[in-house]
Amino acid sequence: MTVRIRYFSDIRFPLERANGVQTMETCHALAARGHQVFLSVRSDTARPSRDPLNFYGLKALSTLTIDRLRVVGPPTFRRALYFAFAVERSLCHRSDVILTRDLGVASLLLNLPRWLRPPIVFESHGFAPVFAETMDELVSGGRRARPTQKDRLFLREERVWKLAEGYVTTTRTLASELETRFGRRDDAITIPNGVRLSSNRRFTPPSWLESPVVLYAGHLYPWKGVEVLLRAVVRLPKVRTVIVGGHPGEGDLLRLQDLARSLGIGDRVDFVGMISVADVQTRLGTADVLVLPTTSTESADRYTSPLKLFEYLAAGKPIVASDLQATREVLEDGRNAVLVTPSDADALADGINRVVDDLSLATRIAEKSFQDANGFAWENRAERLEHLLKAVQRSD
Repeated sequence: MTVRIRYFSDIRFPLERANGVQTMETCHALAARGHQVFLSVRSDTARPSRDPLNFYGLKALSTLTIDRLRVVGPPTFRRALYFAFAVERSLCHRSDVILTRDLGVASLLLNLPRWLRPPIVFESHGFAPVFAETMDELVSGGRRARPTQKDRLFLREERVWKLAEGYVTTTRTLASELETRFGRRDDAITIPNGVRLSSNRRFTPPSWLESPVVLYAGHLYPWKGVEVLLRAVVRLPKVRTVIVGGHPGEGDLLRLQDLARSLGIGDRVDFVGMISVADVQTRLGTADVLVLPTTSTESADRYTSPLKLFEYLAAGKPIVASDLQATREVLEDGRNAVLVTPSDADALADGINRVVDDLSLATRIAEKSFQDANGFAWENRAERLEHLLKAVQRSD
């Protein structure tokens, strides 16, 4: 049974950040399974406008249509116009199911009469009031939400949890929290994020010479823990470190470059900057050890399901990661990773040394992570989403 899916995402498109990547991979994988997918986004702000398929390194599919709203102006105006766009597309363009990870859009569309709109499936990546309350910890220059803003987000979360026809979380920890707050939903399911796997991937056992390469890939926000990694590198004189991510002139990139120099490790740390989505796996393949040093913020501990974690698995390299609730849903210390106390530079250095000094351990956890990645392919994720979407469609 083919499903006509309308996916709403109020982002400029293509978007280089994880939100954009995850959205595109989800829609493309569903379309590859034969479903008719309409991805409704905002137009690209780059000039000339970029082709999303080329940007993400994906092939064109006749079953995937990218529907872009052209809008300029301040954020509040763009948001209001996208809301109107979402309502119009929901009412005037036939779909079997609406899928979105945008809490505001889901809450808005649930106000429409049920007989006028398709059923809505919401995919939650975190509890919005907690993100809003800790924004000053998550983003440089971020502001903590006012109590009224938090209250409004809480009501939206409750409304969508109780009224959406289908519900997905990316971690079991988040699902448990939502049930504790709002009551049980028997039809809510957890589907972790995914990774793109090549058809000819082969595992290569790790080996390194005098100076093993430790690599981090991702954003440079404070909560990502790159500062912790740099402080750990001080204790790792034989290690070379590569940091992938960050735009030239970006505040977080400049901050971390200054920190590396002040710690006396500037000559051992290579800041590569942002690279294309298609080049990420190639870059990961040049590393000896992959590091995920996420700090112990409330939102990171309970909700984080970073795409880089799954890309790390697929790379077949030993992983050293922060020991967080959400991370433990995928990683297990000594089995497919080495887990360390978050926000602790000494613990991170010890974890990296544990891998570098024990090639047998490094090989064992790298091979297991490589195998585990097979279960997180975007195709597998799309199959699980498909079961939910069809169930929602049948019950409509």
